[in-house]
Amino acid sequence: MAGKPKLHYTKGRGKMESIRWLLAAAGVEFEEEFIETKEDLEKLCNDGVLMFQQVPMVEIDGMKMVQTRAILSYIAAKYNLYGKDLKERAWIDMYVEGTTDLMGMIMYLPFQPADTKEKNLALIIERATNRYFPVYEKALKAHGHDYLVGNKLSWADIHLLEAILMAEECKPDILSAFPLLQAFKGRISNVPTIKKFLQPGSQRKPPTDEKFIAVVRKIFNI
Repeated sequence: MAGKPKLHYTKGRGKMESIRWLLAAAGVEFEEEFIETKEDLEKLCNDGVLMFQQVPMVEIDGMKMVQTRAILSYIAAKYNLYGKDLKERAWIDMYVEGTTDLMGMIMYLPFQPADTKEKNLALIIERATNRYFPVYEKALKAHGHDYLVGNKLSWADIHLLEAILMAEECKPDILSAFPLLQAFKGRISNVPTIKKFLQPGSQRKPPTDEKFIAVVRKIFNI
């Protein structure tokens, strides 16, 4: 029996959060070894377990996997969240890349200088409501099913829900013009494994705050 996946990252969301989401949605228990100091990161680098001297790193199935996209693709395929054929996989990839772009903008917002934050927040809201969410609203309408691809839960659905909740932290009523996405959010939030992950006390991480930003700057010299 293989052990639980072990996640190596800081004690915040960052690039690891989507990996936590995917494992949780798949019903997979995982352990976390937090990088809390610069020395913790240096030890991993010196031990030669970080291929490109970067985290996230996930120990799974005897591998020490790095690169967020590679880790997520592996987990999605392993737990049958990656479509039934190449075409479905291509659609899942396209949808995931879109939500990744939006979440990247939101993820880096707290680290930006105060004088540019307001402008960048406005840009996130504009992009979410005009570029990204209309795509998913249209896809749900055209597809006519509860899920984005095929008619079963996939990585694309899990990633989109994560993006929606992050966007709502920027603007609580950001879905007001998207009724199908509102219904989608309700459905996917109630998938039992996801519902459990959304409860207080789970391994889901809180929004980035000033204390966490200070820790990250110290660890990564930024």
